[in-house]
Amino acid sequence: MVRLERAGRGGKEATVVEQLGLPASELDEWLKALKAALGCGGSVEDDSLMLQGDHRKRLPAVLKVRGVRKVTGG
Repeated sequence: MVRLERAGRGGKEATVVEQLGLPASELDEWLKALKAALGCGGSVEDDSLMLQGDHRKRLPAVLKVRGVRKVTGG
């Protein structure tokens, strides 16, 4: 699931990627690949990936290339 979040971030936008079902060791690899593909910063928070900025339009294509079958947006 991909969603945009502003709450608690000082009004700045963050794209949240959730429910990937990946082990913690792979989240860092995915984050690095997504940051490189989208040209942004980000971090791992719990089991979600947080990317700086609004990437809801570009992110589904990048995730499908990485093997995610169904991408839902919110």
